[in-house]
Amino acid sequence: MDHYDSPQTNDYMQPEEDWDRDMLLDPAWEKQQRKTFTAWCNSHLRKAGTQIDNIEEDFRDGLKLMLLLEVISGERLAKPERGKMRVHKISNVNKALDFIASKGVKLVSIGAEEIVDGNVKMTLGMIWTIILRFAIQDISVEETSAKEGLLLWCQRKTAPYKNVNIQNFHISWKDGLGFCALIHRHRPELIDYGKLRKVSWTILALLPCSSPISRYALNFRFFLTDIVGTARPDEKAIMTYVSSFYHAFSGAQKAETAANRICKVLAVNQENEQLMEDYEKLASDLLEWIRRTIPWLENRAPENTMQAMQQKLEDFRDYRRLHKPPKVQEKCQLEINFNTLQTKLRLSNRPAFMPSEGKMVSDINNAWGGLEQAEKGYEEWLLNEIRRLERLDHLAEKFRQKASIHESWTDGKEVMLQQKDYETATLSEIKALLKKHEAFESDLAAHQDRVEQIAAIAQELNELDYYDSPSVNARCQKICDQWDNLGALTQKRREALERTEKLLETIDQLYLEYAKRAAPFNNWMEGAMEDLQDTFIVHTIEEIQGLTTAHEQFKATLPDADKERQAILGIHNEVSKIVQTYHVNMAGTNPYTTITPQEINGKWDHVRQLVPRRDQALMEEHTRQQQNERLRKQFGAQANVIGPWIQTKMEEIGRISIEMHGTLEDQLNHLRQYEKSIINYKPKIDQLEGDHQQIQEALIFDNKHTNYTMEHIRVGWEQLLTTIARTINEVENQILTRDAKGISQEQMNEFRASFNHFDRKKTGMMDSEDFRACLISMGYNMGEAEFARIMSIVDPNRLGVVTFQAFIDFMSRETADTDTADQVMASFKILAGDKNYITVDELRRELPPDQAEYCIARMAPYSGPDAVPGALDYMSFSTALYGESDL
Repeated sequence: MDHYDSPQTNDYMQPEEDWDRDMLLDPAWEKQQRKTFTAWCNSHLRKAGTQIDNIEEDFRDGLKLMLLLEVISGERLAKPERGKMRVHKISNVNKALDFIASKGVKLVSIGAEEIVDGNVKMTLGMIWTIILRFAIQDISVEETSAKEGLLLWCQRKTAPYKNVNIQNFHISWKDGLGFCALIHRHRPELIDYGKLRKVSWTILALLPCSSPISRYALNFRFFLTDIVGTARPDEKAIMTYVSSFYHAFSGAQKAETAANRICKVLAVNQENEQLMEDYEKLASDLLEWIRRTIPWLENRAPENTMQAMQQKLEDFRDYRRLHKPPKVQEKCQLEINFNTLQTKLRLSNRPAFMPSEGKMVSDINNAWGGLEQAEKGYEEWLLNEIRRLERLDHLAEKFRQKASIHESWTDGKEVMLQQKDYETATLSEIKALLKKHEAFESDLAAHQDRVEQIAAIAQELNELDYYDSPSVNARCQKICDQWDNLGALTQKRREALERTEKLLETIDQLYLEYAKRAAPFNNWMEGAMEDLQDTFIVHTIEEIQGLTTAHEQFKATLPDADKERQAILGIHNEVSKIVQTYHVNMAGTNPYTTITPQEINGKWDHVRQLVPRRDQALMEEHTRQQQNERLRKQFGAQANVIGPWIQTKMEEIGRISIEMHGTLEDQLNHLRQYEKSIINYKPKIDQLEGDHQQIQEALIFDNKHTNYTMEHIRVGWEQLLTTIARTINEVENQILTRDAKGISQEQMNEFRASFNHFDRKKTGMMDSEDFRACLISMGYNMGEAEFARIMSIVDPNRLGVVTFQAFIDFMSRETADTDTADQVMASFKILAGDKNYITVDELRRELPPDQAEYCIARMAPYSGPDAVPGALDYMSFSTALYGESDL
């Protein structure tokens, strides 16, 4: 039997049944039970991530009630209903009540409807039943259990403590010393019990919610407040909390943790008081530091030197870097401490901390704002003063730098401008000196800005009352005087260079003109000498006539060329005259050309000597080209006759081979007459070969009088002989085929007509597609495989074409195969007589040896009932040669 059903269980449950039936509950006790039971439920529900706020409302749908039972029992209940209707809620509560009943607990007068309706008394009674079953029933001390065991445990634990006499679970706990005694018994370091004079509920009320000794500390605070003002505390509430102490202190490790939590609570109180004192002191110190610092930041006494101002700036930086950061940290920490203190006090239900007058966080922030405003103004003043002194130092340094650069640049310039190097210079050197002088003038103009800047800086330094203004002014005046002198010397040198340049340019222009005219004239003479001595190669009379005409035109230009020669020599003479007249120092010869007058005269004389030699060579070549032209015309006249004759004969032979006039014998006779006439034409071909040999010997490579070459004539002649011979052979083969196959002339004409019709390209051959179309027109019905087989017969070389001979061979075989098979069978029947077989001896006797052996090799032995040795089945011969379909 389950121990939940023991008589002892029924004994402690009996008072609860009376309580349930009476449905009477003191209002003060109801309040204590509501808080206590809510805290107890939440201590378990939080393990599942939820909690309740109103005990009679939050259990109405049964969901959290089922969850609570699952948490405290560690078992899974039936799946709850998730609907919002009353029937779903009743179903969930019934599942919870059924589970409670399954644990041996007798529920009296508690139904699902009362719980769903929010009946507070019934709900509290149900929770108390659950607490008894799952929190109190398992307590066992010296063979007593449940309520008696829990009371005995309390009595033993508090026996050594004065003013503590635990006799029940109501008034014995009213002063709170019983709870303190239980804590001190297990963790004496947490509470100084000897100093306790009155109710110590405040210690317990400050326990954190996570404390192992009291998971309900937050609610326990209000509960103790209630029991202090109650004459008789609620027994069920006291038992619930005491059972929690029992479970909390049941293990040494849990007891130690609980005691530590108490120490922490006390430490929090002490820490809060220390935070208050620290805040007051830190606020006073910070405000005093701000009061002393602001006057220093508001001091605006200027300094006369940059060094002094930089020292002030460095002091300010030290303030920013060293002195202010700790104060910023103190201010931040002050605010953090204040906020932390207020939060701790609020969580402990203590009144908020109110600092002394003038030390509020807002007061400190206002003072700090004034500090930062003074700091900002002081920093701006320092930077402006430093900028002003920096400007003076910068201007003085800038003046020195620019003056030094200018003085360095002008060093030696006056000596350079007074040189007279242009008096012995050439034109190119004069131009180089001018360009160099122009570059100097540009450089001089560019330095004008620097001189003006130097003067402007000196003026600004004077206006700003710079201490070293006298030396600045003296140096500036010296620079300006030197600048004026450089300008005058520059203008004087430019004028001298331009005069010299003008004189040398006149000579240079004459040199350039001489070079411009001498160079092309020299090139013309060199080209003329090259052309007059060039070995020419011509192939036609027109080409030699063109060369002769060009030579005559060249000779016509010689008088003008001689005038140009004399003009070029005249330019050279004029240069010599100027040099002698003005005593110009000419260094070297003409810079634009190396062609001398002597060289021009020498080449001109050579050209005059080459002209008659060219005349003689052109005349001799003209005579030779006239002879070549005669040979061309002679060959062309014959070739223009022979070429068309060969083409005509080829066409006539083609027409004879495809036309159906007369019998094959008539066509053969006609072709042989053509062959004879062609052979008789051979002497003309030989004559043309002789003319061609003369042309080759004369190195004649083209002939405008004919489009035929000897190679064309040879190829055409050979094709003509081959074509007539092949055509004659084809006709002879057609005659043999006709006679061998027994084809009539009408059939031959029909075959020829079909072939000619499908020979669409008129080449004397059908391609594979034309041949397929021809077979289809003649009634053949074949697939690709059959057509491929036929093509392998008519085109064994796989050329892709079918000749007329192959066509008639195929057609004659197709029409003659059946007749041949019948004739062979009839012949064998005559030889066999009345027998169904024929013997080997009979074959060898009646047929020539080779034909007899051919038949014997293709006949199967006869196996009929009348068979004799050497008997052969002559029916098998036809099968072997023509196939079963031909039998």
